[in-house]
Amino acid sequence: MSMSIRNQIAGTVTSVTPGEVMATVKVRLDGGQYVTAAITLEAVKELGLAEGSAVRALVKSTEVSLATGPVDGLSIRNQIPGTITDVATGGAMAAVKVSVRGGELTAAITKDAVADLRLASGSSVVALIKSTEISLAV
Repeated sequence: MSMSIRNQIAGTVTSVTPGEVMATVKVRLDGGQYVTAAITLEAVKELGLAEGSAVRALVKSTEVSLATGPVDGLSIRNQIPGTITDVATGGAMAAVKVSVRGGELTAAITKDAVADLRLASGSSVVALIKSTEISLAV
């Protein structure tokens, strides 16, 4: 299957915490970082997810925010450090490519945010992703 989601990073499930309808799935990415995905319990069962399962974490570029450093006091648990490799700006929006251990992420952010944060190739950033915005594929 081909997909339009370009942000795909391989990893291994380290834990599954089921709830009544949703579950949190912790994944150790191939680069060593950890992310948490909040997905339906039905999806956990359909995908056969358990500790040790190989998965790909999928995130739309519009769901990736960038910060110039780690952020405390925030409910977003997925904070992945990286280095900008490319910034392509258009009239209102920009696509910012970030090299992270084990892969690459693209963030679709406003052109104003690029200017305000002074983002450029070589800049260190932290990609912020809500757990509800991470999908898992096997």
